Amino acid sequence: MVIDFKSGKVIVTPHELVVKLVGEHMVTLQAQIDALQLIGRGANVIAANGSETKWSIKLDDEQQLKAIANEIGIEIQ
Repeated sequence: MVIDFKSGKVIVTPHELVVKLVGEHMVTLQAQIDALQLIGRGANVIAANGSETKWSIKLDDEQQLKAIANEIGIEIQ
């Protein structure tokens, strides 16, 4: 599944999530599903925290976060 947001796109598979940011630097963030946390309550943030990974990114709205939660099967906190 691909979700477009104002800074790029989120690509979700059953095993990983990839964020591709638009711009000349072509930044890509990748994390296994086990390392993800979805933060709601208006924040609408995807946070990745693994043994060698730590990043977070804010989405445009709660619907995008809910779509990701439904696709990967984890709860929004």
